[in-house]
Amino acid sequence: MYDMKALYQAKDVDDAVALRLAHPEAQIIAGGSDVLVQMREGKRAGVELISIQGLNELRGVSLEEDGTLRIGSLTSFSHITRDPLIQKYIHVLGEAVDQVGGPQIRNIGTIGGNTCNGVTSADSASTLHAYDAIVELTGPGGVRRQPIHEFYIKAGKVDIRAGEIQTAILIPKESYENTFGHYIKYAMRNAMDIATLGTSVNVRLSADKKTVERARVAFGVAGPVPLRAETAERLAAGKPVSMELAEAFARAVKEDINPRDSWRAAKDFRMHIAVESAKRAFIESVRLAGGEL
Repeated sequence: MYDMKALYQAKDVDDAVALRLAHPEAQIIAGGSDVLVQMREGKRAGVELISIQGLNELRGVSLEEDGTLRIGSLTSFSHITRDPLIQKYIHVLGEAVDQVGGPQIRNIGTIGGNTCNGVTSADSASTLHAYDAIVELTGPGGVRRQPIHEFYIKAGKVDIRAGEIQTAILIPKESYENTFGHYIKYAMRNAMDIATLGTSVNVRLSADKKTVERARVAFGVAGPVPLRAETAERLAAGKPVSMELAEAFARAVKEDINPRDSWRAAKDFRMHIAVESAKRAFIESVRLAGGEL
C-alpha cells in the first residue's frame, strides 16, 4: 500500500537536520495527511521518509520576550483553533485553520505541513500573509528567518534549503496588536473541500474607532502563490470608516490579483468572489474592531 525505500525517525531538531543532509532526496513527514495520501496514490513510489512527528519541541503556541507570537511547526490545526493565545491575539487564524478538512485532518494536520506544501489554496496561507508572518527554518548554518511572502517561490515550491526544516511560524507583535480580522473560504463543500478562493482581511482602527489606521487583505488561489492586495491596503489607510470605503477597498483588490481558470472556477468568477469576499471580510473586521459602518 505504501511503497517506501526507508523511514528515518528524527530524535531532535539537530538530528532532523543531519538526516536531511545525509538523505537530501528524502521527504519530511509530520502528520502525514498529504504525504501518505500521495504515497497511497503511487505518486511517491520508493520514497525515503524522515519523520519529525516525535519532535515535541516543535509543538505549541507561545509568546517570545518581544511579544512575537510563536507557533511551532508541528502544532496541529485543532490545537491552534483552541489555543488561548491564538484566541486572544489572532483569532482569525484559528478561524481559518478550523476550515481545513474534517476533524480527523485537523487533529493530525500541522501548520508547518500546510505552509511547506507551497500550495496557494492552503487555508492558513492568506491569513499568515495578511499578518506579515515570518517563517523560521533551522539548518546546518543555524536559524534563518524569512518573511512568508519570500518563502513562497512559485506554485508548489517554497524556499527550504539543503538540510533545513521549518521549525516555527512567527507573528510579530506590531502585526497583531489591536488588530482584528476575518477569513472567508469559498468552496463547494466548505471545510471538506479545497478552497476555490480564500480571503483574509484584518484592520486596526484609531482609538475613537472612526478611522482605519491600517488594513491588510491577502488571498489564496488568486495567483500561483498566496498574495496580498497592497493597492487596496494603501487605499484604506488613514480613511474614515464607511460603507463607501469598504466598497472601494474591495474593488481595489482587482489591481493586484490574477486568479486562473480551472475546473473548480473560471477566472472571472474568482475575481467576482474576491471583490465580494474582501468587502464582507472588511466589514466584519471593522465590526470586530469596534467600528460602525
